[in-house]
Amino acid sequence: MPDETPDTPSSRTGSADPADPVGPVGPADAVGPTGPPAPEAPPRPGGATALTDPRDPVDPDTGSGPRSAAPRTGGRRQEAATLAVIAVGGALGACARYGATLLWPTEPGAFPWTTFAVNVTGCAAMGVLMGLLTVRTATHRLVRPFLGTGVLGGYTTFSTYTVEGNHLLGGDPGPGLGLLYLAATPAAALLAVWGAAVLTRRAATPRPHRLRGRA
Repeated sequence: MPDETPDTPSSRTGSADPADPVGPVGPADAVGPTGPPAPEAPPRPGGATALTDPRDPVDPDTGSGPRSAAPRTGGRRQEAATLAVIAVGGALGACARYGATLLWPTEPGAFPWTTFAVNVTGCAAMGVLMGLLTVRTATHRLVRPFLGTGVLGGYTTFSTYTVEGNHLLGGDPGPGLGLLYLAATPAAALLAVWGAAVLTRRAATPRPHRLRGRA
């Protein structure tokens, strides 16, 4: 008696007949893809795919970031102003450092106290600046690039620190003084920037009892 089973894809599961237009049907074909589709990244203006999260913060100095994908009025002027204040601040900081070397010159082979003091005080000033900017956010956008990147970036000099440390390592007193200088400078600089930032935030943050007394 001939088989009267209807010719359906489910009845041909596992079929390898090359003349079969449907082909073998497996469990994955019968069930289909599972799970929700993967979310697509939001498109950028012009059709490109966004590579960053729109919730990422915006650079406070340049205003660049995911939120500023739309054309900004005066964007080039803002960038030019930022570069200008960094250049002016860097020149002022470099002049201050040069003046310190003239006032307190370092003898060859001696511990470079002037460079050491410049780097430590510069890092402490950076900690004060960042501590104030953390507490008081309503400041002009050019304050941080002028004082931080410009003045303090030109004032501190870790390139001179490296050259002086290299000279001390091969100098007459032996490598001990050079190793001390190379280790003491970054340790003191990190401690200075951390301590200054913490103390500045504590001093600049309004205290609850002060607020109650004013009320």
